[in-house]
Amino acid sequence: MTRPTPPVARKDPKRIEQLGRVRVDDYAWLKDDNWQQVLRDPTVVRADIRAYLEAENAYTAAMLAPTEALQAAMFEEMKGRIKEDDSSVPTPDGPFDYYIRYEKGAQHPIHARRPRGSTEGETILLDSDAEARGKAFFQVGGAEHSPDHSLYAYAVDEQGSEVYRILIKDLATGEILPGPVESATGDFAWSPDSAWLFWIWRDSHGRPAKIYRRPARGGPADDVLIHEEADEGFFLSVGVTGSDAYIVIGAGDHETSEVRLIPASDPTAEPMVVEPRTAGLRYDLEHWDGRFLIHTNADGAVDFKVMEAPVSDPSRKAWTDWAAHQPGLYVVGIGAFKDWFVRLVRENANNRILLTQRGTGAEHEIAFDEEAYALSLSGGYEFDTTTLRFVYESPTTPRQWFDYDMAARTRTLRKTQVIPSGHDPAAYVTRRLFATAGDGAQVPVTVLMRADTPLDGSAPLLLYGYGAYGIPMEPHFSIRNLSLVDRGWIWATAHVRGGSEKGWGWFLDGRGAKKTNTFTDFIACAEHLTTAGYGAKGRIVAYGGSAGGLLMGAIANLRPDLWAGVIGAVPFIDVLNSMSDISLPLTPPEWPEWGNPLEEEAAYDRIADYSPYENITAQPYPAILATGGLSDPRVTYWEPAKWVARLRELTTGDAPILLKMNMDAGHGGASGRFDFLKEIALDYAFAVWALERGWTQP
Repeated sequence: MTRPTPPVARKDPKRIEQLGRVRVDDYAWLKDDNWQQVLRDPTVVRADIRAYLEAENAYTAAMLAPTEALQAAMFEEMKGRIKEDDSSVPTPDGPFDYYIRYEKGAQHPIHARRPRGSTEGETILLDSDAEARGKAFFQVGGAEHSPDHSLYAYAVDEQGSEVYRILIKDLATGEILPGPVESATGDFAWSPDSAWLFWIWRDSHGRPAKIYRRPARGGPADDVLIHEEADEGFFLSVGVTGSDAYIVIGAGDHETSEVRLIPASDPTAEPMVVEPRTAGLRYDLEHWDGRFLIHTNADGAVDFKVMEAPVSDPSRKAWTDWAAHQPGLYVVGIGAFKDWFVRLVRENANNRILLTQRGTGAEHEIAFDEEAYALSLSGGYEFDTTTLRFVYESPTTPRQWFDYDMAARTRTLRKTQVIPSGHDPAAYVTRRLFATAGDGAQVPVTVLMRADTPLDGSAPLLLYGYGAYGIPMEPHFSIRNLSLVDRGWIWATAHVRGGSEKGWGWFLDGRGAKKTNTFTDFIACAEHLTTAGYGAKGRIVAYGGSAGGLLMGAIANLRPDLWAGVIGAVPFIDVLNSMSDISLPLTPPEWPEWGNPLEEEAAYDRIADYSPYENITAQPYPAILATGGLSDPRVTYWEPAKWVARLRELTTGDAPILLKMNMDAGHGGASGRFDFLKEIALDYAFAVWALERGWTQP
């Protein structure tokens, strides 16, 4: 059978001089000059770019045609593990229980409520499946009822660009109020008195730049600007303390934060700065027991601690320790109830929940004893309650929702994730291994496999990684991964530096000047696994997305011999060019993470030394699948497109280099729950195909 001929991207050299350094980008033409408009309307992409991307999609479809039956089988397996008519555990708030539910066959959920404690009397707040019909993309961001239960606000993105429209529904009439909020982020907050909606405006570059206040039943003419962010490197957020006593405006980048407060008793008051931004100081807060408790890295608390300050003076000079810093015990986040204060902490890649009682100061914890597991808090609406909801899961254990009585210290299982096609946790094994990095660091690896999988190197291995922004890869349960594991694969997650699995210092050791630790950690994990019999060199498929796609590009350049295939999902691959383009939504906010190559020679040289796109060389690359979204504002479509074009130009091997571009979606891929599974099935089928095909190397 004749192998399909891949597209050949034209070369149009663009010379770039920067800080006395010169680079040439042959494929810069793939970036549409009108890219901002493309994000908001993907149909306007330049004709030659569209033609090239469609040719790449056609080539990928032709190359992966032999996997179509496997893709279909995997999709049906994944779909069969979803309870199609599922619903969430209702969350009580005053007279109502709020929940979401899916109808059989629906891609999107229904948001609803019913009288508290009842199973009848449902009111549909939003039928997002009905709203999505006929649309190529439809995503609901924030969705929240007003505290007085009379209105329902929800944010909608119909391009995948993360530019939302916020609509407000009158629950008495069922009508949508006129004058929706336009060009917003997906986040907003109601004032506790239900009189105001606080929302965040996105500018033409897609950055959250201003916060407005609007009367609950008002329109655009009633919007009042309450904060404008002057620093284009800072992102904005808005919320309310658990006590409902304050509206909270947050501003920050990856290393510095600043909080402003508005008393809920006077929601039109001028926001008050808690502590002016100081480079390197991060903090957020809760209002509890007549004071502020502040989650912060102040005083060199690398893994964060909790400090307290009086309401009368919450500035930094008044902060004193409430829960001291404990190195290695990373305080992930905090929450407050009337009589209880909650800390989510992480130690050695596993989470625990610490609870402190008001008045007595008595503490206890919630923890589990599996080797590797994920434990997370599930938010509620009520402050005056003894019930805390949390979610427990592990790679072998489906999600379990518990209501925990903080006073009685008892837990009630409210729901276990239903797997309609069946799931026996005893048939699988989860293990936590540790690989030794080149500098001696112990890198955690979480392994999932069937209990009968041999450890003689014969099993195919998928190694997943991310390693950026301090985001941990929690050992979750996945209905998707089982489609590989049940075929004899070993699924391993490398908890490399750049994440926060071993604390905030683990993140700091994988960013900026230490970024290459992320890449060498991943390679060390692959070598450790193969030495222990969990797969073999050349029979590993590496998988990562977004900043994890940067990792994929780097390890493909550094050690192409280890991989049968590499999957870069929406990969951040063109680091030097993107971090040099201040018009992109994320560039200024990301300089603390990567460095600023426009002004810092050391940052330029460092990024140029590892940026995957710049470091493609003439060597035999493994089979590679890159995916992207035309309206992606986080990793723009041209990054994977350029990566594929240059890889195909320079590889000396015969393994295929493929690009799959979603022409109707953004960073998260398809918005429907089943359409998204089809994209995952394609990724997994590529993994099987790349390994079984065994592309020869020269």
